Amino acid sequence: MSPLQQRVWLLAGLLLIAIIANLCLGAVDLTLTQVWQGLSAEGEQYFTVHEYRLPRIALAIGVGAMLATAGVLVQGVIRNPLASPDILGVSQGAGLAAVSLMTLWPHASIQLLPWAALAGGFSAAVLLWLVCGSKAPPIRMALTGVALAALYSSTIDFLLLTRPLDINNALLWLTGSLWGRGWQQLYTLLPWLILLPAALWLSHRLNLMGLGDDSATCLGVRAPRVRLLALALAVGLTSAAVSLCGPISFLGLVSPHLARQLVGGRHQRLLPVAMLVGAVLLLIADLVARIIHPPIELPAGIMTALIGAPYFLWLLLKLR
Repeated sequence: MSPLQQRVWLLAGLLLIAIIANLCLGAVDLTLTQVWQGLSAEGEQYFTVHEYRLPRIALAIGVGAMLATAGVLVQGVIRNPLASPDILGVSQGAGLAAVSLMTLWPHASIQLLPWAALAGGFSAAVLLWLVCGSKAPPIRMALTGVALAALYSSTIDFLLLTRPLDINNALLWLTGSLWGRGWQQLYTLLPWLILLPAALWLSHRLNLMGLGDDSATCLGVRAPRVRLLALALAVGLTSAAVSLCGPISFLGLVSPHLARQLVGGRHQRLLPVAMLVGAVLLLIADLVARIIHPPIELPAGIMTALIGAPYFLWLLLKLR
């Protein structure tokens, strides 16, 4: 077995361990026997295992894989190792739509929240496309996305400050959390998972895009079209994930870098390994958030920020 295969199997083992730990640990610790019994309707821990922890684990795996894939796509087409889905303003646009719904219409059904966030993410992407144009160079898209993200964040702050009585749910959602998510949210996420194979289909073209637009064009790749398609996939993945769990910080930045350290930069390997890394990181973050001070649960987004912020600073120093 090659060293590359050993790393992939080690990562798969970490994923399995994280799944088992999430099933067993929490406000109420369970043994493996209790977990096995809880998977059946006759088990005493059926609600804890089957209705609470199992869908939450599946959702963490899906959301982690989607955000990591979005990060790989954005870094691949913008050709900037510090790029992430947040740089396009998609997460902030989704956050603005969700906060607007929760503060301006506090009595609206909570079922509308994912759809509002989804619409906000896509609206932010459309606005970015209208401002930059379809043939804009990567650096222009990145700078415009940063400016728009700052605008969305400022608007969110304004809404929170002007409506202090309606901000509790908004603040919890903005930190990024898997708390209270169940099978319904997982079923909502499932159709969006079809975008993951679509991202894998772009692997070869993304490899050529790394050589630059001129070189990619000489090799038969239509660079503007590939860039638009990759960014559209990243927007869809990010918007769907954020709409259900809120903006989970730094996951789309850290996961591609860790995956690149394990298997290199070829997207045929990088994309699936980044999915595994994103799933493992979010599972670990959610587990730590649940067991650090039970029965109080911290948002998983706080844990990913504690991991991602130092890593981001290290990247800045390394790339200087």
